Amino acid sequence: MNLERLEHRACFGGWQDVYRHDSAVLGCAMNFAVYLPPQAETERLPVLYWLSGLTCTEQNFIAKAGAQRYAAEHGVIVVAPDTSPRGADVADDPAYDLGQGAGFYLDATEQPWATHYRMHDYVVDELPALIEANFPASDARGISGHSMGGHGALTIALRNPGRYRSVSAFAPIVAPAQVPWGEKAFTAYLGSDRTAWARYDATELLKTAAERLPLLVDQGEADEFLAAQLKPELLREACAKANHPLTLRLHPGYDHSYYFVASFIGEHIAWHARAMRG
Repeated sequence: MNLERLEHRACFGGWQDVYRHDSAVLGCAMNFAVYLPPQAETERLPVLYWLSGLTCTEQNFIAKAGAQRYAAEHGVIVVAPDTSPRGADVADDPAYDLGQGAGFYLDATEQPWATHYRMHDYVVDELPALIEANFPASDARGISGHSMGGHGALTIALRNPGRYRSVSAFAPIVAPAQVPWGEKAFTAYLGSDRTAWARYDATELLKTAAERLPLLVDQGEADEFLAAQLKPELLREACAKANHPLTLRLHPGYDHSYYFVASFIGEHIAWHARAMRG
């Protein structure tokens, strides 16, 4: 695997790196960030995969969340991929919520998107294989994310039982088939047949979940997207009906920003560290 290191910065006794590689799944060059805590010099460590939200790249989380301090404390590698395929030959849209920067962590079936937009397979298969082959990573995996990335974390964990030992999300799009962001993206990427959408909707996947992996979800009550796009009450209802374990924490005053993520990322990394080392 051809890896080009773009950044290498000392951080809390470890290294915050950014790499580029040619993705066979996506058919383009992709960037991903990897934080290697100091323990990585002597042992293989569990890996937390972080999925960012709309308009983000691999840079947002590593620059704004403050996660490295907690990853170093708990001995966890953190990997943050870009949010979509990129490049001049990759289909795009002028809107912020479709195309490059808005991959929605699914495998598109409609053109022009199907050629490159296969973020589910990239996150689930290609990226972990690359990480586990080239870094001191064990096969203990957790997954988390914010907003569109929270949707990705929940759906990927639910779709792939046994693949992850832990899952969490910040302000996730829990029912994309019922909100404008998801309806727009799913129509473009998956077509108008709503039965195909259920494979990427957490509230639908919970109905047939083969694994009872506990969900940790934090949501700010001052989030500007709460009522129209996020609707955490739908996740609560779906988990109750499916008897699926859920910790849903609502936080007064917090919005949708990385100020919110940074406030609770330490608790999430501790949650994942306990589960991945258990």
